[in-house]
Amino acid sequence: MTDDAQDEVDRLVTAWRAERPDLDVEPLQVLSRVSRLAKHLDRARRAAFAEHDLEPWEFDVLTALRRAGKPYELSPGALLRATLVTSGTMTNRIDRLAQAGLVRRRPDPEDRRGVLVSLTESGLARVDSAFSDLLRREHELLGSLSADDQHALAALLRTLLAPFDS
Repeated sequence: MTDDAQDEVDRLVTAWRAERPDLDVEPLQVLSRVSRLAKHLDRARRAAFAEHDLEPWEFDVLTALRRAGKPYELSPGALLRATLVTSGTMTNRIDRLAQAGLVRRRPDPEDRRGVLVSLTESGLARVDSAFSDLLRREHELLGSLSADDQHALAALLRTLLAPFDS
């Protein structure tokens, strides 16, 4: 491998091998790359969302509602499970999205104490536009990988991630 083909992880692995030859630093080959990639992807996603005047947390809530299908509504509890945040955080997020006119609350007809949160027309338009833009950008980011390589990488990452999601 030439210096031109090396990335930052190759350099840090080489340095750790020199400094701590007693340790097996091989996991860094994968996990440091995943970590660095996650940071780059987070920046790219934030930029895509910002073009649609959305924060990442707003996108998360709006896409959870959008994926629910018509009438694009969920209970706050279902939104909690979909977005992995606390009840207090979700209440605050729903309040802020409602103030922005992107969601609305209505009483749950099947539970007198419950409410349902649904996308407004504005919320639906905003999330659809942001999602289309995000996918366009993500296709560009994966452009250096063949379709077969993308499928292989997805399968490997699924295997690595599955224990965390169970």
